[in-house]
Order: sequence, then C-alpha cells, then structure tokens
Amino acid sequence: MSQPNFIIFLTDDQGYGDLSCMGATDFRTPNLDRMAAGGVRFTNWYSNSPVCSPSRAALLTGRYPGNAGVRSILAGHRTATGLPTEVPTIANALQDLGYYTAMSGKWHLGLAEGSRPENHGFDDWFGFMAGCIDFYSHIFYWQMNRDGRAQLHDLWENGIEIYRDGEYFTELITEYTIKYVRRAIEQNKPFLLYVPYNAPHYPMHAPAKYVERFPNLSWDRQIMAAMLSAVDDSVGEILNELERQGILDNTFTYFQSDNGPSREIRNWLDGTPDPYYGGSAGKLKGHKFSLYEGGIRSPGIMSWPDKVTAGQVVDQPGAAMDVFPTFLSAAGGDPNDYQLDGKNVMPMLTEGRPSPHDAIFWEMSQQTAVRRGKWKLVLNGQLVEGAPTEDDVHLADLETDMGETDNRKDQHPELTAELTQLAQTWRQGIEDRWQNEWQPRTNGTTGKTN
Repeated sequence: MSQPNFIIFLTDDQGYGDLSCMGATDFRTPNLDRMAAGGVRFTNWYSNSPVCSPSRAALLTGRYPGNAGVRSILAGHRTATGLPTEVPTIANALQDLGYYTAMSGKWHLGLAEGSRPENHGFDDWFGFMAGCIDFYSHIFYWQMNRDGRAQLHDLWENGIEIYRDGEYFTELITEYTIKYVRRAIEQNKPFLLYVPYNAPHYPMHAPAKYVERFPNLSWDRQIMAAMLSAVDDSVGEILNELERQGILDNTFTYFQSDNGPSREIRNWLDGTPDPYYGGSAGKLKGHKFSLYEGGIRSPGIMSWPDKVTAGQVVDQPGAAMDVFPTFLSAAGGDPNDYQLDGKNVMPMLTEGRPSPHDAIFWEMSQQTAVRRGKWKLVLNGQLVEGAPTEDDVHLADLETDMGETDNRKDQHPELTAELTQLAQTWRQGIEDRWQNEWQPRTNGTTGKTN
C-alpha cells in the first residue's frame, strides 16, 4: 500500500468536555463525532503543556517542551524568536520521506526570520504567527501599547503578508487546507497537513450563521459553541474533500486541543472583569495553565480507515508528543533516527496494547506533574494562572477520581514519595538541559521558566 497521508487538526483553548462525542449535551459537533466513530476516541489523551506554544512545540517535535526549547507562551511581536531550527519537526521528517507538507492556521512558535513555518519543514503555509488575532481583521492586539509597541496585522501566505479583511479566519483556514490537498494531489505526493485552528481562543468571534444554531445558550456558552461549530463544519468540508478525491481511507487524521479551557477575563467582549465560564473541562479540575487534568487532558481522536478499526474507545494514556513517532512509523520511517520523548501508539490502536509510556510528565512555572498508570501526582498545583497554590502535593487515583477531588497522599505515603522523587528528578533534567543548552542561545527560543 502507498504511504498514508496525514492531517493534524488542533483547536485552541478547547476544554475536554466541549465535543458532543466527549459528553457535551448543549451543542453538537457531528463531523468530529463522525471522525471519532470512524476510528479511535481517546478518553485519557493529553497535551504536553497547559498553554499554547509549548504544547505546539511538543506536538510538532515529539519532545517534552523543555527538550524542544519552548517552555512558555512566546511573544507575538515581529522580532520574537521561537522553536530552535536544529530541533526537527514531523514536517522535516516527512519531507525527507518524500512528503508534501503544509500548514494552515495558527503558528505561535516564533515570528522572526528563521523561526517561521518554512524554517521548520513546511513547503507551503498560510495563517498567523502570534498567539491570537481578531477573527475578521486578523490584527494582533495583545501587545498594543505595551513596551511602546502598537497592534500589528498578522496574516501571511508563505512569508508574504496578505490581506483578507472581513473574512472569518476559521473559514480561511479551511479554504487553504483544501487548496493544499489539491496541490499535493497535483504533485502526486503523499502529504502532511497541519491544521491548527485558533478557535475557540479569544477574541470570542463567530458569524451569525453559527451563533443562530444555539439560540437558547447563554452568551458565553453560545459563542463558544458557535466557534466550535464553525471548526466542526470545516473539518467536515476537509473530510468530504478527501472522500471526493478518493483518499480518505488512506489518510491518517488526528484531532486534539492544545490545552484546557481559558478562564481569562479577556475572553469577555463587554469589559466584564470576572473569570470567563464559556468553556468546559467536563468533570475535570483546573483550566488553561493548570497541571490538574482540566488544563492538560484533551479530547483526542485518531482515524485511519485502511488500518485502524472503527468505533474504538481507548482509555490508555497518550500525549501529543506521540504523534511524531506514530506518523513517522506509519510512513515507513524510523523514530530511532530522532531524539524523541514520544512513543509510537499504533499498537494501542491496532492490537489493543497498553500505553507505551511508563510515565508521562509535565511542568509549568512552579508546577510539576507525573502520571503513572492510574496515579497522578501534582506538585504546587494551581487551578488557574495567578491563583495561589491549591496543594503542595496532590495524589489522585484517576480511575476512580478523574476530577482529582480526593487527595490520597496521606493514604499512600510511600507511593507519594516515590512519584515525588520521579517527578523532581525529571524536572531537574529539564532544568539542567535548559540552563546548559537552550538558555545560553542568543537567537533561539524566548521560552522561559516562569
């Protein structure tokens, strides 16, 4: 059989509970539900970070964020550097195997020359490079009047600034994705398409045709549902294009969110100064920035009709960094050729094997976490950015307590000590590498430890 095609769908600040196939009952996502029904839905899938840039770096490089050189949210001004070019991405690896590679959507891994998608393995790309834009004007407002910087326009095609004023960005992402599918077919090449949507990240914008689908929801929930409904329509359009082209069955599609739902007050468009409640982490505790489950556990879907049996629900843990070795192996490459923290999860999908991970780790600011089997330990856990520490040490049995409501550290002191040592040893390795390898760089990453 010929090499498979690959598509990575990524959403931005979408909560674990905000897909109908993951339990949302107040709105529907029929196309993503169809993708899940046609493949595998993961109930214990993770981002590698609770914030944007590090989670994207891990997804593309197959490494923990600290090993990829990006540990925090990157700046959005045009001199901001980002993902180091010497760290290979899945796009680089698949290019070497003859793939056409393209991106359509949000980059957020550096804007300066040398930090852009074309420097990381993408033949073609469309989208924006900062952390967020207005969905209609495509202007990045975040650093307006900070450090003497004004707002800036941030819409590009292959490094050339373009203007599509007034057009809804989610729909533009889809337009370019379909263009790139057709370009790959014209070249008679297998393809990797990276499709990182910026919805439902603020600003909370959606055209009336999507908002009107949910007349009975409160404003915050209504706009969230509308933004995700636009994404769902877009995924449906792309899958339909693959079907029209006769390549859907041999296309490996993947979906997840970059981190948990935002509680940031800037989600509101009316100046409301209290936390935002539009996104849902379902039964999980914590939100964006938190290393409790709500900040890092993500809706996860994989589908490859030619190889993966439909209708599976997998509760074994996996993470975004697993995409690189999984895709590379499926394309006929060898993950051992690369320095990776991720693992090939295909045996979980095709043979019912357990997770290839003994343990999965996270770090964010002063927080550190580890999951091993059913046990999850969080050190210095915070529910949201800027909040005081919730617990210095929190141990949860995720099989019986996915909401991390019951701290079991006193019932299991030896296990708590063992996992604390494991997490701290891993974190020290990240800190040592950061100090010795990444921090001395003058033009590499702008990620920092806090």
